This record gives sequence, C-alpha cells and structure tokens, in this order.
Amino acid sequence: MGRMELTKKTHACVRLEKDGRSLVVDPGLFGEADAAVGADAILVTHEHPDHFAEDRLRAALEANPAAEVWTLRSVAEQISAAFPGRVHTVGHGDTFTAAGFDVQVHGELHAVIHPDLPRITNIGFLVDGSVFHPGDALTVPGHPVDTLLLPVMAPWSKVSEVIDYVREVKPRRTIDVHDALLTDLARPVYDTHLTNLSGAEHLRLAPGDGTGL
Repeated sequence: MGRMELTKKTHACVRLEKDGRSLVVDPGLFGEADAAVGADAILVTHEHPDHFAEDRLRAALEANPAAEVWTLRSVAEQISAAFPGRVHTVGHGDTFTAAGFDVQVHGELHAVIHPDLPRITNIGFLVDGSVFHPGDALTVPGHPVDTLLLPVMAPWSKVSEVIDYVREVKPRRTIDVHDALLTDLARPVYDTHLTNLSGAEHLRLAPGDGTGL
C-alpha cells in the first residue's frame, strides 16, 4: 500500500491521495468551490452546509463520471437520484473500499449544539486504519488512530473538551480541521493548549498545505 498524502482544504475539508487516486472528505460551503473536483471518492459526514454543499458535490460527480460518494442517508437522499449507483448510504459499523482506501464508519449523532435543538445524524470515517475524521462530533472510534483530524473550534465545543477528546483517542498526532471560525488572533492560544495539554503532536496546516501520513 502506497504512502498517503494529505492536503488541508478550508475548514473541515481534506484531500487524501495514494497510488494516484484521491479521496475528499466534507467539501462544504466554507471551502474552495473546486475542493472535490477531480476526486475519485467523496465522503460526507453530515448534512450541515459547511460540510455538504450539494452544488459542489454535483459538480465533482459530473466532472468525473467514475467518482462515487459515501455518506449517510440524509445526504444521500438529496443526490442519489441524479447519480444512480454512485451514491452509497453507510452508517456506524459499516466498512467499504473507496478509490483504493479502506474505510470504517464510526459514530451516529452530531454533537449537542444546544438542548433545544434536535440532534441530526453524523458519521466519522477512519481511513486505512490510520486517519480519522469525526465530522461534527467527538466520536472515539475504538481503534488505534495515528492521525486525528481534530475539529478544533465549533459552536458545540470548548477547548477543554477538545483536549480531553485527544487524550481519549490517543493519536500520535492531530491536524486541525473545522477551523474557519477561528480568528488568527486566537490560533496561537489553541496551538499552545493543544501542544502542551493534549498528549499528542499537534500540527496546524494552512489551506493548500500538505503533509505525508
């Protein structure tokens, strides 16, 4: 199996590449309009627009007739009719292979934003038994994780919860995602706390930057 390369996109979106094929997770409205264009496989964790932008997903599927999507039912129902056989509904406990990447699905519910708001479904993806993207939840996959894509700032979290989540998952390193709402002024504060308290190597990438995995 070839070496994986990760490219950080804006907010929650990342692109993984291996053996000449690519997989994109959560190309939403906060990110680049072409983030998923050219991808062989696309994974979507849930229906919120900063993770799922229907027009961008459709554009990616139209640009590459061989591209496929794996996601939960609430997203699949919005696009599956237009792309028969190319949109796959998955849930907690499922496993599949997408563009040569082995993927496990973990998690069922979005984190609590406020008790007055109903919780929607949310799934996380463990790719090649190594890289975990939890979407909008602090899901512990119950498997060893080398690289945790860490939702570092959200309306539903505080930094102590983020730190405790890293401690529970115990990855070798974290890479910040879900960070579009975090101002440049605040980033050093989060960097310091995660570096000093999480117990894992902490890496922050600017959109467009990449790293080997």
